[in-house]
Amino acid sequence: MSALSPAPTYPWPAGKTSAFCFSVDVDAHSPWMWNNRQDVPQLLGHLEQRNFGPRVGIPRLAALLDAHGIKGSFFVPAIVAETYPWMLPALVDAGHEVGLHGYFHELVTQISDQQFTHVLEKSIELFVAQTGKTPQGFRSPAWEMTSHMLAECRRLGFYDSSLMGYETPHSVDSVTEIPVSWSTDDAIFFKFLGGGGDMAPPLGTDAIHRAWSEELLASQRYGTLFMLTVHDWISGKAVRTQMLDKLLAQVTATPDIWIATAGELAAHHRAHAQGRDAVEATIPASLLDHPAWKGA
Repeated sequence: MSALSPAPTYPWPAGKTSAFCFSVDVDAHSPWMWNNRQDVPQLLGHLEQRNFGPRVGIPRLAALLDAHGIKGSFFVPAIVAETYPWMLPALVDAGHEVGLHGYFHELVTQISDQQFTHVLEKSIELFVAQTGKTPQGFRSPAWEMTSHMLAECRRLGFYDSSLMGYETPHSVDSVTEIPVSWSTDDAIFFKFLGGGGDMAPPLGTDAIHRAWSEELLASQRYGTLFMLTVHDWISGKAVRTQMLDKLLAQVTATPDIWIATAGELAAHHRAHAQGRDAVEATIPASLLDHPAWKGA
């Protein structure tokens, strides 16, 4: 087969030609806490915007999923679960998947490997205490990973859902990867905190519904995974939930789309496509060490 030949169609379950996953990064107030960990401001504006998520956004998104008969994957920072101890049990009781998303939404560029392992294990302890089960999946805050983080996911048997080297499930350093996509993440279109720090106002829902409908059609054409990622405090707002209602109606009206949680996608990949698209996490050497540069 030529290197330019299209890759073989991904082996979705029988009768399915593409997949859709509804995921929620339940950040709530955790990024605010992490960013202000050294000097907590006595200001309520940004914090109250984020508190909207657990108060209104999560119940509203859960009701939306229930109306469409969809189970979602909720990636929850442990500090959010600690602050709202009803959340993990309620999501599990409703049949949703809950996965790890850091303890404090800590950024990998701002912690050591040792600190990452420590808070990861503390997150697992809290999830087990609240749900009686060990979570199966991990999603990194800000969607960045290191070789150490992948090694820890491999050690603990987790799948990861933070990278985007393919449009279908694959593996990186023997860790099952359920890819994400910035183009189907609500934050880049709608996140707006105010206070002079935002680059542009949020986009309207008509434009994003049109864009995500195009993403859905492209996913069907090429047999890929449509990984939708929303946030409790962003898409829990009424007008955005209304937009999601229209999108989910399109998804559920198409019988050849497999609607699955990230955990179900990972289990399917391990069982039916284990050796497919297996890559190693490699970081190129500095170009200053390249033979073509030396002597320049």
